[in-house]
Amino acid sequence: MVFDLKDPKFWDERALLKEMYRIFDICNGCRLCYNLCPSFEFLFKKIDETDNLDDLTKEDYFKVVELCYDCKLCFPKCPYTPPHHYELDFPRLMLRAKAVKAKKEGVPLRDKILGQADLIGKLGSKFAGLINLANRLKVSRVLMEKILGIHRERNLPEYHSETFEKWFKGYSKQNGKEEKGTKKVVLFYTCTVNYNEPKLGKAIVKVLEHNDIDVVVPEQKCCGMPFLDGGDINSAIRSATFNVKSLVNFVKQGFDVVVPAPTCSYMLKQEYPVLLPDDEDAKLVSQHTYDISEYLMKIHREGKLKTDFKNPQGKIIYHLPCHLKAQNIGYKSRDLLELIPGTEVEMIQRCSGHDGTWSMKKEFFEMSMRVGKPIFDKVNQSDSNSSICSDCLLAQLQIEKGTGKKGLHPIQILYNAYSLNEEK
Repeated sequence: MVFDLKDPKFWDERALLKEMYRIFDICNGCRLCYNLCPSFEFLFKKIDETDNLDDLTKEDYFKVVELCYDCKLCFPKCPYTPPHHYELDFPRLMLRAKAVKAKKEGVPLRDKILGQADLIGKLGSKFAGLINLANRLKVSRVLMEKILGIHRERNLPEYHSETFEKWFKGYSKQNGKEEKGTKKVVLFYTCTVNYNEPKLGKAIVKVLEHNDIDVVVPEQKCCGMPFLDGGDINSAIRSATFNVKSLVNFVKQGFDVVVPAPTCSYMLKQEYPVLLPDDEDAKLVSQHTYDISEYLMKIHREGKLKTDFKNPQGKIIYHLPCHLKAQNIGYKSRDLLELIPGTEVEMIQRCSGHDGTWSMKKEFFEMSMRVGKPIFDKVNQSDSNSSICSDCLLAQLQIEKGTGKKGLHPIQILYNAYSLNEEK
C-alpha cells in the first residue's frame, strides 16, 4: 500500500524514492494523465528530455511533488488503482512524499500558518473588519507576499464576526431542543462555512429542517486537509481523532453526518480510515458520512425530499469540484438542482486550480489561473443572467477571481427555490 502509516518503511526516504520510481515508471508507460496537471506535465517532459527515468534527480522527484495540488483527479482516471496488483495511488504518494520531507526538514513556516485553519478563522472573526480591510489593501498584500509568500493578487475569503457556530447556538436556544423531524443528522459545517460563509450554514439548516430533518452541531475542528497539504501528518491525525470522537456517538445513535464541502467530506470518508487505521470508530463515521447533496438525493430516492419549490432558478452553470468527483458518487448536486422546475443546469467538469493552499502561494498563483482558464472562459461566454454554482467555496473564489462573478453553493440555490426566509 502506497500510504500505510503502520509500515515501518513509511518514513524512510530511500523506500519512498523507490516507490516513487516504481509509480513514475508505470505512469510513464501509460501517460493517460499526460495533460491532467503540472505534475504529470513536468514528469513526462523530464523523462523525454533525458530519455531515461533513471536520470531524474531527487530534486526532480520532489518538483513533481511540489507541483501536485492534490486535486485527486488522476485517481479515478487511473486504470491501476487498488485492487489492481500495481496498487497505484498517485495522490497519496504525493502526500507521503510531503510528509517524509516535512519530517526530515521541518514543516515550512508558510505551511505551518496556512495549516492552522481554526486559529486563522478565530482571529479572522474576532478582528473581521480589520482583517477584511487589510486583505483588500495593496500595501498589506505586498507585505503579506514578502513575509508569507501569499500572492498579492490572490483574492481571500471574507471573515464574519458572527460565526456559523455562534449563530447556531443562539438559534438552537431560541427554538428549543425538541426533536421535530423524521430524520436526524450531524452537520460537519467546515471551517469555510463557519468563518467565511455563515449564510451558507444557515441555508443548510433551513433546507434540512424544511425537509423534516433535525440538525445537531457538535464541537468540531478543521478536517485536517490543510495540515496534509504541508506534510504535517501528526496534526492531521490529531484533527481526525478529535472529530471522530465528537461525531461517533451521534452516528451510533442513528445520525448520519452531512458535509457541505467536498474536501472535508472526502477527508471524513476516505482519509480518516487511512490516518486512523486501527480505529473502528473512524470507519463507522466514514460509512455514515455524506456530501450534503448526496444525502438529499438519498432521501429523494426514499420519496422523502420535498419538491414544493416556488421559484424557478433559470440557467445554472454548475462546476463539479474535483474532490466530489474523486468520491465516485456521480453528479448528485446537478441531479438535485435539476429537480427544481424551470431550471436548466449546465455542468463543467474541470479543475478550478484553486486547490486549498496551493494557489495562494506566489510561485503557483499564475499557474493556478491557467489551470482554471477553461472554466473562466465558459462562465464568461454564458448568459449574463446565469447563476454560477459550485459546492467548493474555494473554487467559487477562483471563479470569481477569473470572471468577476460570485457563485452560490447548490444548497443556497435550493434555499432560494424553496423561498425560505432565513430571518424566520
